[in-house]
Amino acid sequence: MIFKSDRTGKKNYFRKFMYGAVFFAASFLLLLLARQNREWSEWYATHVYRDIVDVIGRVSGCFPFSVVEMLLYLVIVISVVNIARIVAAVVRKKDWKDRTKEVFTHVWVFASVLSLLYTLNCGINYQRKTFSELEGLEMSSYSVEELKMVCQILTDDVNTYTDVINRNEQGVMILDGHEKEQASEAMEKLGEIYPEFAGEYPLPKPLAGSWILSVQNLTGVYSPFTVEANYNNDMTDYNKPFTMCHELSHLRGFMEEKEANFIGYLACMESDEAAFRYSGSLLGWIYCTNVLYKVDYDAYQEVRGELSEKALNDLIANSRFWASYDGTVARVSESINDGYLKANGQEEGVEGYDRMVDLMVAYLLREADE
Repeated sequence: MIFKSDRTGKKNYFRKFMYGAVFFAASFLLLLLARQNREWSEWYATHVYRDIVDVIGRVSGCFPFSVVEMLLYLVIVISVVNIARIVAAVVRKKDWKDRTKEVFTHVWVFASVLSLLYTLNCGINYQRKTFSELEGLEMSSYSVEELKMVCQILTDDVNTYTDVINRNEQGVMILDGHEKEQASEAMEKLGEIYPEFAGEYPLPKPLAGSWILSVQNLTGVYSPFTVEANYNNDMTDYNKPFTMCHELSHLRGFMEEKEANFIGYLACMESDEAAFRYSGSLLGWIYCTNVLYKVDYDAYQEVRGELSEKALNDLIANSRFWASYDGTVARVSESINDGYLKANGQEEGVEGYDRMVDLMVAYLLREADE
């Protein structure tokens, strides 16, 4: 390849730099508008973003694998090749300045495109109305007795479904292989109750290299670049239905993690599949009893004593799985995720995942009163 060092070459670099600058500026201005005008953010989430999901989601949904995962691997290969080419040019002392300038210009443009895609498919949605606001579900304070009551409701649900799900020889829950389709169906059924979730959903996708999520202690991830709901296929099976529904909820513009957890619970409990109801009730049980453990250990012990031994077996298997990946990478990943969430207006950071309990208590107590 011949590199241009004349005025024409400089114009090409300048033009590409300006493209990137425009994309970054558009991202900044759109995010600023979203923060200043929540009504506009709500309109965007329910109109423009829905159309984006229908278009990009359908395209990426045509592939049985995670498109964003394959693109990640491609970017890594291209990056290694370009670094090698720059090093080779430096060694030969030939055209290395032009080659370096070309690579960094492409990186600048690529980063600006990712920034705009993130803004359009994720960032703006952080400023929309929350699901709890739309449904009038207030997160008010509650007593320890009320929390214990909710934990007992969830314990009863777990015990109800634990005997009607499939288990392996070790007594650990296993799925039947149709969970991806069942997750989409669960979200579509939820849409029959709550119009915010109405419509069709693409299938959630397991990562081929799920260890990437495991070492980060992540169960799933939403890709704003390809509008895909991805999940960790290596983790204990009872996590998967809940996680799939959690990630699919982001495709309706609900980005807050505490709400995505709560929506995941609702979708699982509306499913016709016992495995999904078990997954939803057990994950809800874990979140709620974790809080009960902190505020009233004796009450926690009482509730835990009522949980089925089969469910406890699942919890033990889950603990062993994540313990095998606990380490520095997981802690760094959590720190990065915490900063990311706070930067997007979720003041609790990663603790916001646990704030699902506030919604769970408000919802289940309201259901109990009706």
